[in-house]
Amino acid sequence: MYELENDDEIEIDLRELFLALKKKIVWILLTTIVFAGAAGLITKFAMTPVYSSSAQLYVMSKSGISQLTDLTMGTQLTQDYMVIVKTRPVLEQVINDLKLDMDYKELSEKITVENPTDTRIMQITVSDNDPELAKNITQDLAEVTSKTVAEKMDVKSPTIIENAYKSEQPDSPSLKKNVAIGAILGFILMAAAIVIQYLMNDTILKEDDIEKYLGINTLAQLPLVKGTSKRTKKVKRAR
Repeated sequence: MYELENDDEIEIDLRELFLALKKKIVWILLTTIVFAGAAGLITKFAMTPVYSSSAQLYVMSKSGISQLTDLTMGTQLTQDYMVIVKTRPVLEQVINDLKLDMDYKELSEKITVENPTDTRIMQITVSDNDPELAKNITQDLAEVTSKTVAEKMDVKSPTIIENAYKSEQPDSPSLKKNVAIGAILGFILMAAAIVIQYLMNDTILKEDDIEKYLGINTLAQLPLVKGTSKRTKKVKRAR
């Protein structure tokens, strides 16, 4: 016993689809511009900019850099110092120095500590809505860290090789990036709407559609009488 399965297949004419998109090109471009503009306005007026400032410290052991073992020790110390930067005593000292209206947990979330591969450089980065405050926190944090290391550990304190700076441009959000994303999103949504409308439209508009959708050949075509498309005549039934 055989079961017959009827699958509904949709044939897509790429040329007709392209023409359908071409006819709506004005709407596509308009939607793209509207979405790009909306993304720009939201970025400019609704999103809070975030600025970052960084300082770099160079880590050396107490004996200097005359021996190979000292280089290895310096790398290990860098990892230790990265932990010290975000300890509670160090952060609370920074809060007291700058009289910040936040606790050490809030301050810790603003701080990023990095160590470039195969170096003894420790980079401290602070992000905040106020670029001047980000700079002040970064600089004080670097100084407090260096001082704490010298007092608490039997090693040479890290040397600040790059002081904190005031950032002129926000790190985020990116106006250009968000405008580009908005434009692409608007283009895709409008184009997708047109494609869906094209696929869902099964209206027979020309004789070729009869053969395409109904599978029968067109033998003849009757022209419409002028004016019949605009009005219909009432026919009285004979008694």
